[in-house]
Amino acid sequence: MRNYLVLRVIAKLMIMFMVLFALYVQFHGDFGPGGGFQAGVISAAAIVFYGIIFGLPAAREVVPDRLVEVMIAAGVLLYAGVGVAGLLLGGNYLDYFVLGADPVDGQHRGIFWIEMGVLITVAGVMLKIFYMFAGRGDGGGE
Repeated sequence: MRNYLVLRVIAKLMIMFMVLFALYVQFHGDFGPGGGFQAGVISAAAIVFYGIIFGLPAAREVVPDRLVEVMIAAGVLLYAGVGVAGLLLGGNYLDYFVLGADPVDGQHRGIFWIEMGVLITVAGVMLKIFYMFAGRGDGGGE
């Protein structure tokens, strides 16, 4: 893809909009279609697109394998941590009402952090799958 200058320039612009759209889907998921899963897939697709255009080593420089593995674990821990926080504050597991000053505020906070955990985990898993399959032929897979 080194010879396709126009494609490389357009890809850089597209990737910015893909990440912006992923953030839109994440933060407006409780008002319409979307949420953590969709935003995680869109953000991972931006990195996959980057890897296709600029090469797998370049994608691994932007989001290293170690970071991908940390993302997978951190997202699950964040999700579970919200549930444990509900328990520690006197509610049930994943009971959002106790997470804020009033029940509505707690509900918004809980959903936000749960969806953030889903985004992080889904993006990490999608990138891990891409790195493993894309790196098979060059010895870069695990």
